[in-house]
Amino acid sequence: MGLSQKQLEQSLDYLASADKRVAGALKRVGYPEARIRDRGYQTLLRTIVGQQVSVAAASSVWNKLVAEIGEDLRPDELLARDFDTLRACGLSRQKQGYARSLCELVSSGALDIDKLPDHDEEAIVELTQIKGIGRWSAEIYLLFAEGRPDIWPAGDLAVQEGVKRLLELKERPAEKETRALGEPWSPHRGAMAIFTWHYYANPAL
Repeated sequence: MGLSQKQLEQSLDYLASADKRVAGALKRVGYPEARIRDRGYQTLLRTIVGQQVSVAAASSVWNKLVAEIGEDLRPDELLARDFDTLRACGLSRQKQGYARSLCELVSSGALDIDKLPDHDEEAIVELTQIKGIGRWSAEIYLLFAEGRPDIWPAGDLAVQEGVKRLLELKERPAEKETRALGEPWSPHRGAMAIFTWHYYANPAL
């Protein structure tokens, strides 16, 4: 599971004690809520289903898959369905390719989602074997589902915009610069990422 509310607040308190800009921002907008997803295969499958569609559309596809395959959505059962059956559930050709990639890796044992490497970069490499799962998706999984404390999704536009506002930069930093700007917040960059989303989305700012 992801970082708990207590872990999130403790990390932000630590960062605020060391960085007056974080302290000021935290005072203005308060703590964000924890973001937690279930660990495992289904969360990655949901990520694939939800790509580039609305929440309502993703929920509809998911419910159709559950009705067709079963609540557990076992990888071998999904692989046993043909193209037309999965298309009727709402999965495009591209997403079927992504879903099958995930299911094949899990079924063959090439990817053990419950035993990802402890090293974050190695875990990202493991997850990005899955077609359709890029670095950002892998980082979000490791942060929200595994609660890894130092994940820093520097390619996320909202993180970049949040960093821009918090540090009062003239322009939104690109991914490389955002990654460098986040270094001083290590090993609490996961909490900081969640805070930058919260800071960016705050209507009072």
